[in-house]
Amino acid sequence: MRTYQRLLITLLIITLSAAVGCASPAGNRSGTQSHGSGVKYGKGVSRLGHTIQMGAFADVKNAERFTARLQAKGIEAFYFRKDSGIYAVRFGDYASKQKARVVAQQLVKDGLISGFYIAPPDEVVFGSTQPAGGSSDTRLPSYQAAKPPEIREPSTTITSPDRRDMGFIAARTAERFIGIPYQWGGNTVADGLDCSGFVRAVYNLCGVSIPRTSREQYKAGSPVTRDDLKDGDLLFFGASASSINHVGIYVGNGKFVHAPKRGEEIKTAALDESYFERRFVGARRYFQ
Repeated sequence: MRTYQRLLITLLIITLSAAVGCASPAGNRSGTQSHGSGVKYGKGVSRLGHTIQMGAFADVKNAERFTARLQAKGIEAFYFRKDSGIYAVRFGDYASKQKARVVAQQLVKDGLISGFYIAPPDEVVFGSTQPAGGSSDTRLPSYQAAKPPEIREPSTTITSPDRRDMGFIAARTAERFIGIPYQWGGNTVADGLDCSGFVRAVYNLCGVSIPRTSREQYKAGSPVTRDDLKDGDLLFFGASASSINHVGIYVGNGKFVHAPKRGEEIKTAALDESYFERRFVGARRYFQ
């Protein structure tokens, strides 16, 4: 059996085994949830399990190509820009660190990566008080560097809901993607995958797992009126509630961040722009 076929089978088996109970007891994943941090999640939303992070790319094109290689093997992955300016790639949702490590070690064995970092549940990559460009952490190994298979990287964890507003953190994380070309997800906005993949990636970096497509995301969480929008709420657009085809993350002052379509840069738009105002269907909040 070819190397990548073995890898894909391993990933599928571990992903399936992590699908139930990785963030909360089975049966509660579709309802309101909470855990030791005090954060409560809305319907269809859960705490993310362990994830795998790899790569340290100075050029976004290299991060893009590496992500594409993973996606070509059936691995849902995305890249993001760190405070240091380098790009990292992340994927996965595993029930334990050991399950994530098995997959990562297989990637190392097959020569696809030279190092990795296992991100724990509740990791907030960009904390609410951390200024953009305020860090110089470059300890992830470069793509071609000969480094030990696993490295350690500090994490910022949720300590209590009154100290960290998850909606605020999600909004600020979304703003960090502005200007980055979108090269993962679907091929067009029409299928609702590009834009939904972007917001899914943002919430992933906040330690939260949300549904994959914009239609599924619209069915999750709690409805929010336009007058009650807060940072981190998702805004949905389409011809009607049954034909959602676009989503963005509200960042305050009537604006939201979204991925227009594959290949274009992630940008900010205003909700009162005629195009979006005509197609605005509703909003959802994932934290209570």
